[in-house]
Amino acid sequence: MAIKDWPEGEGPRDKLLVKGAAHLSDAELLAVLLRNGLSGLNAVDLARSLIQEFGGLRSLLCAPMHQVCRLPGVGPVKYAQLQAAAELARRVAQENLQRGQVLTNPDLTRDYLMRQLADRSYEVFAILLLDSQHRVIQFVELFRGTIDSASVYPREVVSLVLEKKAAAVIVCHNHPSGIAEPSQADRRITERLKNALATIDVSLLDHMVVGDREIVSFAERGWIN
Repeated sequence: MAIKDWPEGEGPRDKLLVKGAAHLSDAELLAVLLRNGLSGLNAVDLARSLIQEFGGLRSLLCAPMHQVCRLPGVGPVKYAQLQAAAELARRVAQENLQRGQVLTNPDLTRDYLMRQLADRSYEVFAILLLDSQHRVIQFVELFRGTIDSASVYPREVVSLVLEKKAAAVIVCHNHPSGIAEPSQADRRITERLKNALATIDVSLLDHMVVGDREIVSFAERGWIN
């Protein structure tokens, strides 16, 4: 049945306006973005089929255009709408962790890093630069590719810290496999960075490893003293 034939107030757009976006299911929210379905399949049904095809919203929004647009009812316009929504979410997270904000909420940091790194199909090693009051100076992606003890150069990290006049840092990287459990190589990198930063009296507060649905904190595990 077409959504326009549903009882008044039951359509996803009407429900959003009356009750708020939080009351909508994943499929209903996606249907609002898609706007319409195709012959014999309304927007909500199309949204459900897309979520089922990709195994969830995150996988759908991270999928390349050729994979999404091969499905009936989804062309470049709908793909562009989905990508715009995903990018808006990332930018909101970035504003929440803007320059000058004091990092007093670990959940805010986790949310920001998850949005920045969890969707990458390749490894990214990044650094969150903080001042002496633990206010954010800048988030910088340093290295891409296979992150191991040979590909992360403490000298470059130290150089950036000095350039930005940071007093403390949080380093982070993602595991494209989706498994956030740190490797022995991750622990070796962390120790090298901690020692290098200590030579310029800068504190390494944490190393966070980002997976699909979780972040592992070295500090919480007692691996950074």
